[in-house]
Amino acid sequence: MKTIGALRRCPFPHSYRPKSPNVFEFLAPSAVRQSHRGYKSTAKTAFWGNSHDASPETTSPTPKPKYALSQKQREFLDSALRVNQAGELAATLIYTAQTPQVVRSHPHLRPLMKHMYDQEAGHFSTFNHMIAKHRVRPTAMYPIWEVAATFLGWSTGAMGREAAMACTEAVETEIGSHYNEQVREILSWQAEAESRGEELDDELKDMLATFRRIRDEELEHLDHAVENDSKEARPYDPLVNVIRLGCRTAIKISEKI
Repeated sequence: MKTIGALRRCPFPHSYRPKSPNVFEFLAPSAVRQSHRGYKSTAKTAFWGNSHDASPETTSPTPKPKYALSQKQREFLDSALRVNQAGELAATLIYTAQTPQVVRSHPHLRPLMKHMYDQEAGHFSTFNHMIAKHRVRPTAMYPIWEVAATFLGWSTGAMGREAAMACTEAVETEIGSHYNEQVREILSWQAEAESRGEELDDELKDMLATFRRIRDEELEHLDHAVENDSKEARPYDPLVNVIRLGCRTAIKISEKI
């Protein structure tokens, strides 16, 4: 599990957990699709640094100046939010398609599957909000990712519990690594700001904390998958390698399109 340890280099408290929905809606992918329809902004640029009203400083007579983002850094944040929203959409659809088949044969896994689905639904809601707030264009690949994620969830669920867990292991390995890259990038900005006697904008600090929290929750899902015999899937290596390759490809495409 060296990969998991490497991804957790940036500690973050686990005290926060999103509230779970009252209804266990694994069989309602239409509800997931409906939840993002209002977020298809056509704006070409975000308004980083202008997303909240400035207010006079009252706690310190000499506040630190705010770190100014470059155009390249703004584009990085746009791309990060676009990919993250698409990834969380895919995760909710994978669990929606997997769960009925998994819990039919293994009813004791219903609470775990619900827990992981609820967290993914919370992540998706978070990025829907960020996409709208910062006027970031969602990926144009939504229809394709919806079909691909649903098929992946259904097919691995049909293969059995071990294959479904191997799917989770593969997806969360790639997603956890991707979130960690985003966290490290923003931390490098923070270090640069501190070297100048500046500090990150509060909006960006909150985003960094959110990325860390969601990364840790995704890696928690990876742990659950391994604990539930993901490595017993047959064929394990081809299945996991193909899914991981698919995730990396989807990430690269969503960053641009």
